[in-house]
Amino acid sequence: MISRRSIAFAVAATLLGGPAWSASPNAIKMFDTDNDGTLDLAEVKKAAAAAFAKLDPDHDGTLDARELRGRLTPKELAAADPDHDGTLTLDEYLAVVEQRFNAANPDKDGTLDAKELKSPAGRALLRLLK
Repeated sequence: MISRRSIAFAVAATLLGGPAWSASPNAIKMFDTDNDGTLDLAEVKKAAAAAFAKLDPDHDGTLDARELRGRLTPKELAAADPDHDGTLTLDEYLAVVEQRFNAANPDKDGTLDAKELKSPAGRALLRLLK
């Protein structure tokens, strides 16, 4: 029998970026549309665009600090917000995704493998895809 504590832990782990999000092989399986065992920028941006749509429940085409909670710090949001309106459009969000992709790709081969996704930069990128 599953206890309430187990359920609460599973829910918290999922909401806080638990094992499914920190385990890069799972991320690769989820987003690797060409099944080459790595993630390229196009695959990452596709996943990020889908995440953006889920994070925008009011469908206003922007994400505010509340909608971005746990993904960007207030300082990161301010740096990613060129028009200083306190929100990110899809294009602004994808620019952050691309920056994090590049930071997670130190060998500059254009793809991210499981090792790169386990790095701090890779985990920061994955937070934008959940």
